[in-house]
Amino acid sequence: MSEYKAFRVELADKIAVVTINRPEKVNAMNADFWTEIIDIFRWVDATDEVRAVVLTGEGKHFSSGIDLMLLAQVSSKLGKDVARNALTLRQTILTLQGSFNAVDNCRKPVLAAIQGYCIGGAIDLISACDMRYSTPDAQFSIKEIDMGMAADVGTLQRLPRLIGDGMMRELAYTGRTIDGTEAQTIGLVNRTFADKTALLDGVMEIAREIASKSPVAVRGTKEMIRYMRDHRVDDGLEYIATWNASMLQSEDMRIAMTAHMTKQKPEFAD
Repeated sequence: MSEYKAFRVELADKIAVVTINRPEKVNAMNADFWTEIIDIFRWVDATDEVRAVVLTGEGKHFSSGIDLMLLAQVSSKLGKDVARNALTLRQTILTLQGSFNAVDNCRKPVLAAIQGYCIGGAIDLISACDMRYSTPDAQFSIKEIDMGMAADVGTLQRLPRLIGDGMMRELAYTGRTIDGTEAQTIGLVNRTFADKTALLDGVMEIAREIASKSPVAVRGTKEMIRYMRDHRVDDGLEYIATWNASMLQSEDMRIAMTAHMTKQKPEFAD
């Protein structure tokens, strides 16, 4: 496992705990963040021992979003030619999108544990996760509208599938801040926990439960859920039939059924 500048990564009980580690900068997403998160999730995908990921932020806040210094660096590259500026900006945006696509495309379930600020780019990030949990006093805001721009790294594409189109539009058009309690009400987070300690304990417990299941079954379940975002029901039924034609032959299924009948805890290979 590599050493990172913007993150801290730990592996325990088959769970990778990925912590945004810039608390002195409110965990703002600097240049290191955008490149390192791709490397981290490549490692997660390639490491069979990892069964689930918990993504959180060091200190009081999850993340305040994109680092303004990074935006300044991008602006410094722009010149007088509109076409060349457009090409530069477009490539930058696509590169940033790729960082969160790495989270979305991860074969392992990713659970976000959110406290304090979750603003701007941080909403893009948690939208790419499988599940989200927070403290009641967490603060969520699609802040880009107040910066005179449209969110461009995934919020407007992924969030309608999580909280519905109308609520997403309200938050995106107004930029208003909601707390963890309202976030749970609208379905942005699954559950709230009293404080950060309870949050991490609770999310780790859920992650351990997922990690105890067949990794073949978890992989297939996530793949089918992701596939159905962009396909018809009959396409999805065809895909799962083809997928399970091989996966139902897994040794995990025999182990799971034996454990169920003998009322014992199953142990699955990585």
